[in-house]
Parts: sequence; C-alpha cells; structure tokens
Amino acid sequence: MTADLTGATWFKSSHSSGGQECVEVAWLDAGAVGVRDSKNPTGPALIVTAGEWAAFTAGVKGGEFNRPS
Repeated sequence: MTADLTGATWFKSSHSSGGQECVEVAWLDAGAVGVRDSKNPTGPALIVTAGEWAAFTAGVKGGEFNRPS
C-alpha cells in the first residue's frame, strides 16, 4: 500500500515515555495509517490499512507482543 505523506500530521502515543524508542503514527486518506520511527522522520514509513492497524493495536492491548519473563 502506498500513500501521500506530504500533509500527514504525525503524533506519538500518549503512553510514550518521551525516550528515544518511539514510533509516530498518522491517520491518512482512505483509512490508511502511517507508522514511522520518530528518530528518523524523513525515513521510510510503514503504511497499513485501518483493519491491520486495529488488529495490531488489539494485539498490543491484549499482551500478544509481551516479552517472555
């Protein structure tokens, strides 16, 4: 999926600690979502559908990506 990122408004999660390990997200046209590394804002961005983003965030909230103890 590709998208025009020219006018994208990027933001960090309100849960971000303000450290160096952050991603930024932008709501894009046609329901797409952009994700990029906050340390490299001019670098590449991952573009996903709204459904893919919803599945990912549900997995995060559900602990699917927690590191094993």
